[in-house]
Amino acid sequence: MNRRPPPGPQGVRGAGPAILLVHTAAALLICAALGTVLAGGVHEPANALAFGALIALGETARRGAAAGEREPAPLGAAGALAYALLGECEGRPTSHGVLQVIAVVFLGALAGALPHLVRRQGPGLDRVARRVLTATFAAVCFQPLYNSGALHHWATGAWYAVVVLVLLLLTALCDAVLAALILHARTGYPYGHLLRDELRALLGIGSAICASGAVIALAVAVAGLWALPVFCVPLLLTQLSFRRYEAVRTTYRQTIASLARSTEIAGHTPPGHVARVAELSCAVGREMGMTGDELTVLEYAALMHDIGQLSLVDPVPDGATALLPPAQQRRIALLGGAVVRRTGVPAAVAVVVERQADPYREQPLPARIVRAVNAYDDLAGGNGAPAGSTGRALGALEQLRLGTGHAYQPEVVESLARVLARRPAGSGAAEDAAGAGALVRLPAGRTESGPCAAPGGTREGAGPPPGPGGDSGR
Repeated sequence: MNRRPPPGPQGVRGAGPAILLVHTAAALLICAALGTVLAGGVHEPANALAFGALIALGETARRGAAAGEREPAPLGAAGALAYALLGECEGRPTSHGVLQVIAVVFLGALAGALPHLVRRQGPGLDRVARRVLTATFAAVCFQPLYNSGALHHWATGAWYAVVVLVLLLLTALCDAVLAALILHARTGYPYGHLLRDELRALLGIGSAICASGAVIALAVAVAGLWALPVFCVPLLLTQLSFRRYEAVRTTYRQTIASLARSTEIAGHTPPGHVARVAELSCAVGREMGMTGDELTVLEYAALMHDIGQLSLVDPVPDGATALLPPAQQRRIALLGGAVVRRTGVPAAVAVVVERQADPYREQPLPARIVRAVNAYDDLAGGNGAPAGSTGRALGALEQLRLGTGHAYQPEVVESLARVLARRPAGSGAAEDAAGAGALVRLPAGRTESGPCAAPGGTREGAGPPPGPGGDSGR
């Protein structure tokens, strides 16, 4: 009920025990549900068909797993939760059980995914497994209580709605735990930080999905299936509006990334340097617990950290500012900050660019990260290799460790070492050499900023892009 789980900056990791367990559990539940429904028939076929169509519509309305949404199919998620928590339809009790909920959710999601599968943009196995397990949790909590009559004895009227909301909250918490577990297994980011991201997301799209699921279930209980289109239109319109908002944000990020690559086009920095620094900086930031607006500022600063070199008459050899005397590094940083302040990006980005050459004890955390990652890429020769895979990469990390007394924060250097150690060999070099930059191409001509996108979604908590001269509010 939250985000899709593409790999983190360091690439996809193998399916570990946690991923295998999640997929196996979902597969077993689906097989049991389909077998039971085929053998015993469908209870209340009209209800099953209506909610299956709603889930399919929600899946069809999404633009593919690579879109910027944290939950690309909120209408489908809300429909699945509503069916799991459906006790009555137009005042008449329902009798569908947990297994029929699983079957309807799976078949509806499968039907809605068919158009995307034809274009090879279907949902990943992680997303399907999460959707099934989330619906199962909600149905297991609600259906036995309702079908046994226990719920009617101590929850009537307004208390019934309260019970539904509490169960939805528990379902959302279960999904957050499951999402963080999958992302941890896929990316290697600290589980606690990922869980915190997921819990924060509950205040955004998560709360909208839960509220819509509760309203749909309660409305159908009173008004019947005619309530479905009435109460689903607002969520569908919200989804379309959010996509337009994301398109504006994507254009804004693309503009910043294009401006940042001007140093490469001018020959001041080697190809791929900006992309590598942005990618590694965001990975280190996530490793250290940064989220939301903090990651947005970090990404923009990492992309534009070398823009001060455009003011130099004589380019720095290979653009390696880490090898320059401290005074010259500070001069380039100040020149870069002056340029950034004229571009309309948040003022916090300019501060990071200006202070990236200061002693680390005087720097904000994003500046410490950008400085260490930039120095690593300069010293390692930009080969994008994991730590320890080449002598030059290992030597670069050792040089950073030797400078932790003054230039680099020890915690940042060690976080960088952990991120590099998780990178598959050659995970970033080929893309950078091909000029991928900081942009990942998406279907239908869309683009999404790559490095600091949340492991499963858009930057959580990030506000709208500021206008010229605007501030991020930080």
